[in-house]
Amino acid sequence: MATQRTAVVDTSDWPSERDVEKSLDSAEKKVKGGKFPLSRWEFAVAVVIFFVFSVGFLCVYLTMPAAEYEILKLPRSLADLRSIKDHLVMYSEIHPSKFILVYSSTYIFMQTFMIPGTLFLSLLAGALFGVIRGLFLVVFNATAGASSCYFLSKLIGRPIILWLWPEKLHYFQGEIGKRKDKLLNYMLFLRVTPTLPNLFINLASPIVDVPFHIFFVGTLSGLIPAAYITVRAGLALGDLKSIKDLYDYKTLAILFLIGSLLLLPTLMKKKQGMQPLVSRGKMLSYLPSRTSKLQDSSLNFERRITRKHLAKRLKLAVDGGQLRVRDRIWKLV
Repeated sequence: MATQRTAVVDTSDWPSERDVEKSLDSAEKKVKGGKFPLSRWEFAVAVVIFFVFSVGFLCVYLTMPAAEYEILKLPRSLADLRSIKDHLVMYSEIHPSKFILVYSSTYIFMQTFMIPGTLFLSLLAGALFGVIRGLFLVVFNATAGASSCYFLSKLIGRPIILWLWPEKLHYFQGEIGKRKDKLLNYMLFLRVTPTLPNLFINLASPIVDVPFHIFFVGTLSGLIPAAYITVRAGLALGDLKSIKDLYDYKTLAILFLIGSLLLLPTLMKKKQGMQPLVSRGKMLSYLPSRTSKLQDSSLNFERRITRKHLAKRLKLAVDGGQLRVRDRIWKLV
């Protein structure tokens, strides 16, 4: 019969949950009182990064023909999107590589610095490139922008997120701590379902020590269902009346169903992990009676040893005429 093997992992160097909570509490105290959350060097780093991205984006924009500047603008509503769609279709057919470069740079720039409006760009991808190409383009740019936001948040994001969402960050930290073994499934669930905003996930993941490879794979795979819905809606842009029409009750139900299927491995592992505890609990239920028996036996053993010791001493101390005294002491013991 094969013996069981137990793997021992040294976790002495790992930060405990209490240490993480203390660091979060200390950082939270620094941003209370309505003060600006960033220190001077953090603000300087943010400005430099934003400047570098802006210069790169401007260089890409300047490569376009001068006659097309008035055509391109960021859509802020469905009306803006419909008004520039026809012009962008012509431009994308004449300059396909330049348009994709400008589109990707804009998407990644907005995703990195948390600028709202990427939903309209996703709709635009469906209207211009179709479902397959549009889906690939949206997922690629969204993953690249989320990864850039991840590293930016790892550098200067802790005070910002504690300033904006302190309670939500503590909740997210607790949920991540419960699912260390199946963290990828949980990240996929968060990306598929609208449980938490993607902006919050991008900012909070490095703060609560989500590994980047899990963050990357979860983002790349988990954004596909929602991106497919948005890109497909871009094909019928004229029939779309409001952004709320994208995610009706039926669509949300499908997304949560997919997310629940992704969480099944985690739930199954929890159920399997509870079975040994139940069997162990049944075994422990017999321990009190066995413990009391062991205590009684040990007490009787001590009494026997004490009696033998006293009997030996009394035998040496008294003679035959004093045996009654020994018997009286024996009864007292």
